[in-house]
Amino acid sequence: MQPVKPSIGGQAVIEGVMMRGPKTTAIAVRKNGEIIVKTEKNRSISDKYKLLKLPILRGIVSLIEMLILGIQTLSYSASMAGYEDEEELTSKDIALALVFALGFAILLFVVLPTVAVKFIGSNLTNPFLLSLAEGLLRIAIFVIYIIAISSMKDIKRVFEYHGAEHKTVHCYEHDEKLTPENTEKYSTVHPRCGTSFMMLVMVVSILLFSVISWQGIIQRILSRIVMLPLVAGISYELIQLAGKSNSPLIKALNAPGMWLQRLTTREPDKSQLEVAIAAIKGVLN
Repeated sequence: MQPVKPSIGGQAVIEGVMMRGPKTTAIAVRKNGEIIVKTEKNRSISDKYKLLKLPILRGIVSLIEMLILGIQTLSYSASMAGYEDEEELTSKDIALALVFALGFAILLFVVLPTVAVKFIGSNLTNPFLLSLAEGLLRIAIFVIYIIAISSMKDIKRVFEYHGAEHKTVHCYEHDEKLTPENTEKYSTVHPRCGTSFMMLVMVVSILLFSVISWQGIIQRILSRIVMLPLVAGISYELIQLAGKSNSPLIKALNAPGMWLQRLTTREPDKSQLEVAIAAIKGVLN
């Protein structure tokens, strides 16, 4: 019986790619034409508290840790890529950035849709229809946000590295030698992508929030915030399943996220594929 290949995922950063395996994280950034690779051992609070490795809970932990890691790697890549006045963030800076990012996300994707539906759908009383209207508005805001930022030059570059990351992971999962020539033939979309995860969060939230009856606007917003960890935990389990399941139901649930990746990825060039390959080799070595 062939051993199961370790699961590797990643993230595009400024002029680079971060790859994360079960034990090691590597970030590769191109600086002055040279690829610099930084690796470090993974440390997770779930290694200390085994209870946090249970389904649902592991998704909540993973999301928080990936948010922190994402901020750290973006800060590192910005300083390596030569952005003026950019220095790696301190622990305090990371905590503040995380609070700001979560606050912005809650304001944009929780508060705004909930308040809007309160007024737009004032005649709706069915909890499911209210949740559906709110969820569709949330998805619309998310898509408009992605379209808006995709026109920025730096974001276009990040989206190209995002495509390189996916192509390289596909090549690794198909047991091919990791070369630019082999990786470039693969798709820029991947079922275990963060974009698909975000879309799943929105789909799952429609189903879970529909069981809560319409209350006052403040109570409704608070109920959404309180349930976010549960929504994230369930979505994590689904996105992991999407990476290895051929179930038509799972594929259907993940289809909107796969489509949305057409907006968050671009075809990379050979030099960007080389960076992604260097990152994944940093995890495998």
